[in-house]
Amino acid sequence: MIDPIRFEIIRQAIDAAAQEMCVALYKSAYSTNIKTRLDLSCAILDPQGRVIGQSAAMPCHISAMNVAVPASLRIYGRDNLEPGDQIATNDPYQGATHLNDIIVIAPLFVRGRLIGYAANLAHHVDVGGAHAGSLAPSTEIFQEGLILPIVKIARRGRLETDVYRMFMANVRAKKETAGDFRAQIAANVTAERRITELLERFDLPDLEEYIEELFSYTADRTRIALARLPAGEYEAEEFEDDDGNTDRPIRFHVKITVGNGRIHFDFSGSDPQRPSSMNATFTQTFAACAYVTRCLIDRDVPDNDGFFRFIEVHAPPGLSVNAEPTAGVAGGWEISLRLCDMLFRAFSNALPESVPAGCKAMVCHAVFGGRKPGTNEDYVFIETLGGGHGGRSRSDGPDVVQTHHQNSQNTPIEEMEVFYPVRTLRYELIADSDGAGRYRGGLGVLREYTFPGHAPKFTILADRRRFPPRGLFGGEDGRTARYTLVKPDGQAEDLPSKCTFIVPEGCTVRYETCGGGGYGKPSERDPSLVQRDVSEGKVSVDRAARIYRVAIKPATGAVDVAATKRLRAAQLEHALAEV
Repeated sequence: MIDPIRFEIIRQAIDAAAQEMCVALYKSAYSTNIKTRLDLSCAILDPQGRVIGQSAAMPCHISAMNVAVPASLRIYGRDNLEPGDQIATNDPYQGATHLNDIIVIAPLFVRGRLIGYAANLAHHVDVGGAHAGSLAPSTEIFQEGLILPIVKIARRGRLETDVYRMFMANVRAKKETAGDFRAQIAANVTAERRITELLERFDLPDLEEYIEELFSYTADRTRIALARLPAGEYEAEEFEDDDGNTDRPIRFHVKITVGNGRIHFDFSGSDPQRPSSMNATFTQTFAACAYVTRCLIDRDVPDNDGFFRFIEVHAPPGLSVNAEPTAGVAGGWEISLRLCDMLFRAFSNALPESVPAGCKAMVCHAVFGGRKPGTNEDYVFIETLGGGHGGRSRSDGPDVVQTHHQNSQNTPIEEMEVFYPVRTLRYELIADSDGAGRYRGGLGVLREYTFPGHAPKFTILADRRRFPPRGLFGGEDGRTARYTLVKPDGQAEDLPSKCTFIVPEGCTVRYETCGGGGYGKPSERDPSLVQRDVSEGKVSVDRAARIYRVAIKPATGAVDVAATKRLRAAQLEHALAEV
């Protein structure tokens, strides 16, 4: 029998090793996207490629690695790996996600014996392709960048220079890419060092006994947690604005079956894949299902194979949620995030206390690149903008956050302007962008970019111009997003949510992201909360009276109690008359 104290020490040590991998990666990385925005994740896996320990950077990546790493090991062959080797891939059709997400995997050998793997996934700012940043609308995957099949990137501790040189010849941001690749390799070396120390400390030949106990413990906890979910079938649908090449929306549909301690997701009613970048891989669809399930069960259930094995996903090949070659998948995470919104909505009637109203639910990329003025150096910059989170059963949705399983960090204006030839003219909350409700949705954000001395190529890969975050239980929808090119004379030109264009010198690109949906009827909101929102400039006085039915005294900013009672009584009378 395993000593429970030793078991817990070893479990926490494995998680700590994965977290140290994460720190080593972002502390060593060159690109803002990795070192500051933390668009990365790390994991430690057993000899079969099953996740046993993980970092907490990007929830979507951990679920993705649970699919991608075993697939890579099966295809490449475990017998082809030696101590010091590392393999890399970004091939969406061999288990990966989209091309910018490069997975690097290292075997962990201790005393000459393979005892597991270290793996990390990081979003590179450029992987070649037709446009800077590799995330532009496309008609096939070959336009989106260089595809790395599962190749050996390091051999016996040394970079494979042929593969490395070939990759570097195809990318624009050479300095950042070179540094980020080396950081990924160093992170895996960190894991090997820590796992070796763990085995030596406890005088263990391997971790097999503890791993099986961990999986068994997690499986028992997961089975019990899933059994607490209301049994039944739940359905929902959602839409993306378009596919970037046509105006046709993309429809997603899910039927969720809960029962017998398992959960099954069926996406067979979703639209077929498009000749565009707006398709998801099975890995990205699985990531959405795993994330939402994780949110609905006990918070302290470990995230490892003992949890993932209970999630069944049916997504027939050829659908927009399980694309086949040679469809583009640059926007796959946009779809995965929208699926999260759809899955929560499917559960809304069964678990009203546990789900939020509609959220930003899009990555919302801003990508630009060109040549730095006065130099021969090419640059590429990527960031993703926050938006409103949906209201919850007991609290408002946060303002301007990365929602669901995205979790990337904000790019400080100071850092961006020091390292890139860009200026931020405005970066502010958008008043009245919330979906009104008993608990309101979070606000969206306005951000303006201008580019002194040059005309870069800019890509918008986002959504929410047509389909807003939806309210729940009488809550209103959040405000839709807007994307605009502002000319030097102030004339504004609306832009689609997926496009690539040259920014003429002197022009400004403006993003206005969506607000979150409201939860519950706006007329049920505590007037003191409305007063606070008005005083903070988040809700206007007019909207407070018109939507929330709360009167604010202009002179003092206080709630006019008598006028508020009249407004709400009149609304109630109107509602009864309609019935």
